Amino acid sequence: MYVISESEARTTRTPAAAMTGLAAPSQGSAELSTWRVRMAAGAEGPVHEIDREQVWTLLSGSLTVTVGGRTETVGAGKTVIVPAGAERRFRTEGEAAEALVAMAAGGTASTPGSAERRRLPWAE
Repeated sequence: MYVISESEARTTRTPAAAMTGLAAPSQGSAELSTWRVRMAAGAEGPVHEIDREQVWTLLSGSLTVTVGGRTETVGAGKTVIVPAGAERRFRTEGEAAEALVAMAAGGTASTPGSAERRRLPWAE
């Protein structure tokens, strides 16, 4: 058994959000990665895709999520399942949002038009 505490050392900050790694292979999990995402009001992430299915559960605020051309606004208590390989974008509206995300370990990301795949440091 492993007990994980959130830490600044396990937090990655981007212009769009702060991701704090929780469970991951580096934290003792063999199969899953989970992390907390915090986005400020008016924040918008880049259009990108992840090669693993992700499950986003909103803890507070709301997110407008566009996946494969479909857009939904989801609030606290709702869960969004994003298929692997689907082009996606997340943004907040009038308030900050916080979500808990889970996916199979080892995922990578890419942006449209780029062949480069990047690892997700908060999920390793």
